[in-house]
Amino acid sequence: MAKARGTTAPQPAKPANKAAPSRRTGAKLRQAATARQRSVEWARLTAPELNALAAAGALVVLPVASTEQHGPHLGTGVDTILCGRVCLMAAERAQDRRAVVVAPTLWLGLAEHHMDHGGTFTLDIPTYRAVLLGIVGALKRHGFRRALIVNGHGGNMAALNAFLPDLTRETGLAIAATTYFELCQPAFAPLLDDQDGVLHACEAETSMMMVAAPDAVRADRLAEAHGPNFSSARDVLQPAVQQWRSFRSFSPSGVVGDARRASRAKGEKLEAAAVAALAEVIVEGRPWD
Repeated sequence: MAKARGTTAPQPAKPANKAAPSRRTGAKLRQAATARQRSVEWARLTAPELNALAAAGALVVLPVASTEQHGPHLGTGVDTILCGRVCLMAAERAQDRRAVVVAPTLWLGLAEHHMDHGGTFTLDIPTYRAVLLGIVGALKRHGFRRALIVNGHGGNMAALNAFLPDLTRETGLAIAATTYFELCQPAFAPLLDDQDGVLHACEAETSMMMVAAPDAVRADRLAEAHGPNFSSARDVLQPAVQQWRSFRSFSPSGVVGDARRASRAKGEKLEAAAVAALAEVIVEGRPWD
């Protein structure tokens, strides 16, 4: 059909003009987006972002753990997985109140007592000290001034306490150390049936792994996952009389405690307790402030 003379095709209605955001509003929106996207994980941040955190006085959380046997039912990365996860979750909770970044987890520690079971890596004490000094020394060179070493392996505890004076003196950093499952032990105790804290490949660790890495839990081997039991974790971690023994000599299964008591529901509560306790330390700045 021919178009009638003197008429024009209808034009689409123009959308109503919206006021462009002011520079100040735009900056606030960008800051909000950055805050939402900000990671506390060292490996996900760029070097300039890390340099800015150092300049802002951020606390560096350094998870240290181990790779070792954890019975017939758990993968060998238990300590590394749990310690790294608790540190990241605690830092995420704390980051709105304190500048914080979580360094990559040191997956290698002192685990000679587990070697007879297989599946285990270990360092000797001089090498472990040198590795820690190298890591903390790098933090110093990048301008960081505070570090919190968070341990996830019982075999590292005595050495870390012994190293603290040297690490502090040789780097000049303010350094503190804790073991996450000792920090939250009072909160763990009422959540567990047969123990008052973390033993080894036990009710507590197995429950937490059911949450953190269920693919590393062999449910079909849980019936075998029990060993000597201690009502108090300190009987294992800090006995009044110390003697080195291979784990295999008193636990053929590689377990201390009873993993058959584990459940995902317990794991969720234990993880929440560990995260809350560590976040509190980060926010309050103990013992630096």
